[in-house]
Amino acid sequence: MQCCGQWKPVAAMVAVNFALAVTNFLVKRILDEGVSHIIILIYRQAISAVFLAPIAYFWERKSRPKLTARILCHLFITALIGATLSQYFFLLGLEYTTATFSCAFINMVPAVTFMLALPFGLEKVDIRNKAGGAKVFGTLVCIAGAMVLTLYRGKTLVKSNSRATTHIINYANTMISTKKKERWAIGSILLTVGCIFWSSWFLLQARIGKTYPYQYSSTAFLSFFSAIQSAILSLVAERNFSKWILKGKLELITVTYAGMVASGLCYVGMSWCVKQKGPVFTSAFTPLVQIFVAMFDFFILHGQIYFGRNSVVGSILVVIGLYILLWGRNSEAEETNQRKQPQVEQEEDRNARSQV
Repeated sequence: MQCCGQWKPVAAMVAVNFALAVTNFLVKRILDEGVSHIIILIYRQAISAVFLAPIAYFWERKSRPKLTARILCHLFITALIGATLSQYFFLLGLEYTTATFSCAFINMVPAVTFMLALPFGLEKVDIRNKAGGAKVFGTLVCIAGAMVLTLYRGKTLVKSNSRATTHIINYANTMISTKKKERWAIGSILLTVGCIFWSSWFLLQARIGKTYPYQYSSTAFLSFFSAIQSAILSLVAERNFSKWILKGKLELITVTYAGMVASGLCYVGMSWCVKQKGPVFTSAFTPLVQIFVAMFDFFILHGQIYFGRNSVVGSILVVIGLYILLWGRNSEAEETNQRKQPQVEQEEDRNARSQV
């Protein structure tokens, strides 16, 4: 039973990243049809708020404390950083670069989170300790695998001969040839800012989890505040109000799914994992999104599998890195429990003597 409890956060994060991969896959489809990124953001956050509000009310109404101005301020800032600005800067960076280049920055979130957590004391590492060294080494291997996934292609291992694949490849080559004048420096800066905002959210969520440890309520408020913030950005960035109207079943299904699952339940799951295992552990699973997306691309869109990009070497490195990181975290937790055990026994013995 204890072993199952230890693996619950792992299973939760795998499920969360699988759901996020489905969201990215569906969003990519409607983006190709001309739907605005900003409009998707505002709709998904609004749907998330409406979806989670009744759940939070009935599930946590008896245990939830009274909201204070300080807690609301923290939730507003968390929404601004983690759900609004991070996505906004990633979308801006995507306009100046390419999707592959942007994925490289997204996969750097675990390393950035780890580096930001150290000075704030949210993560402690003793390199002389085997568990601490495993955490550092596992993080580096995971990031190396994420970089291989996005930056190195290699030879084709499995090739599809379908017409759809040929069309996709020709379209990609055309897009690359028309992007020679992209402002890569500005795009890199925007993507870096988005990465820092996303990593900062994990750290802020760790603090919010201590002062307001109610995942459904905090995520509902986060989605509500983010919907308002995104609406303001939408009024500035997208003044063509005809694009605010969603057309077709795929657009409605995608936005509804993204709101309920990605911006709703996935944020709840990530908040719970941050509370249980910390921000570095939670962010370490981010590269799994790209692995799942590569699987969808191959089996559904009949894309190609390469030795490096979209899948084999990079995926193996990511899995190995995650395993080493998890082993280090579990070993560190066991060592901490062993150090605390004599103190607990002494306290129990002292209490027993006082009762006698």
